[in-house]
Amino acid sequence: MSFPKNFLWGGATAANQVEGAWNEGGRGPAKTDVTTGGTVSEPRYITYLDKDGKPGKINQFDRLPEGATYYVNPDYYYPNHKAVDQYHHYKEDIALFAEMGYKVYRMSISWSRLFPKGIEKTPNQEGVEHYRDVFKELRKYNIEPLVTIWHFDTPLYLEQELGGWQNRELIEHYVRFATTCFTEYKGLVHYWLTFNEINNACAFIDMVNEMLHMTKEETDARYREAYQLLHYQLVASAKAVQIGHAIDPDNMIGCMLSTNCAYPMTCDPEDALKTEHVWENATYYCGDVHVFGYYSPFTKRLWREHGCELDITDQDLADLAAGTVDMYTFSYYSSNVVTTHDVTEKSGGNMSTGAKNPYLQYSDWGWSLDPTGMQYFLEKIYDRYRIPLMIVENGLGAYDTVEEDGSIHDDYRIDYYRPHIQAMSRAIDNGVDLIGYTTWGCIDVVSAGTGEMRKRYGFIYVDMDDEGKGSMARSRKDSFFWYKKVIASNGEDID
Repeated sequence: MSFPKNFLWGGATAANQVEGAWNEGGRGPAKTDVTTGGTVSEPRYITYLDKDGKPGKINQFDRLPEGATYYVNPDYYYPNHKAVDQYHHYKEDIALFAEMGYKVYRMSISWSRLFPKGIEKTPNQEGVEHYRDVFKELRKYNIEPLVTIWHFDTPLYLEQELGGWQNRELIEHYVRFATTCFTEYKGLVHYWLTFNEINNACAFIDMVNEMLHMTKEETDARYREAYQLLHYQLVASAKAVQIGHAIDPDNMIGCMLSTNCAYPMTCDPEDALKTEHVWENATYYCGDVHVFGYYSPFTKRLWREHGCELDITDQDLADLAAGTVDMYTFSYYSSNVVTTHDVTEKSGGNMSTGAKNPYLQYSDWGWSLDPTGMQYFLEKIYDRYRIPLMIVENGLGAYDTVEEDGSIHDDYRIDYYRPHIQAMSRAIDNGVDLIGYTTWGCIDVVSAGTGEMRKRYGFIYVDMDDEGKGSMARSRKDSFFWYKKVIASNGEDID
């Protein structure tokens, strides 16, 4: 096994999935706070009051009815309100991360904990100090914080009153938020990510199309909105990179994309071409802007196909060119296949659609298990961009059973990670500059896709169920001790 001596081993979470304390410490609400729980077959819903004051709900990927406002309905359970209460348990959790030997902990800052509405000129000091305490605690154990500035948690006020990222004004508010982060935590944080899975805005549209049975016109409208909000986010990211470097030249600032590792189903040239177009839309579209500082030629085809006329200024283009990232980071869970032919067997489940790959096994939530896809993606992406890479999400959601003696034997989780670590080693041997790996999630979290707790990812078990019942007690799974051994051996001992 080949890993650099200073390789960053660790784990990853997101504020909205672990913190809880949704209305404590001056924090304002985000969209996750009006999003119910779901299951592998039942979607999460967003709750609202219609223009007449009557409560309702929509699929989390659908749109609010005209005149409706977001609403926390007392008849529903909102799992992100409590999450796993890391807001109050962070010292205990960080001590456990240190026991595993973490070199890095990826986490996010809740925007609405620093700026409750998002429009304030000065931050909520209680929120600022909370994260300062978290970073100091990490530093006590020599754990590097890897901080995501935006992880799906735009303040609800900006969503409701300003229309979210469809509004250019959000660039200004985000830049103020990012500047505050860089300034307040200078010297405590050196690794930053501007936006989490920024490419989901366009990568998920075809999945949502299949889920909601949208017409061609509706799909095109979604793409037009996606490309416009993406442009504003890409500009905001580029501005943040420039500011972060100016405040602290030692900052290493990266992008973060979700992996769309797609294979053609057949050797039909049409399948090969369609697969390449999937890569362009879902992966290269954002990656090229982040790394190269400009839109690649194929974007004109995409804009033309969906009738886009984007609001792009000369200053925007200058900012994109000046704000390129230092590293490319991504999440990797599974792969998919693309075809122009009729599909006889489909993958099914949470966030997974399309044709099923007959060469792969699938998880209980319908995700393919494909470590070779991780190597393929690493080598393909590094060949394109030639900057340091980091895998900042990779994991298996699975059912865990607590035995009578309190032990949790999760060999299936170890069996998932082992070949992925081997795949990383092969990619490094083949010339990829991979600098770190943070599993998702190091501790059980509320699933972003389903809102469940039973879909467990962590090495650390949290006593909490899908209805919010439990003691919040933390306990070590078998995988905890296995990953500790992996880190201590720098990836040499994975048995």
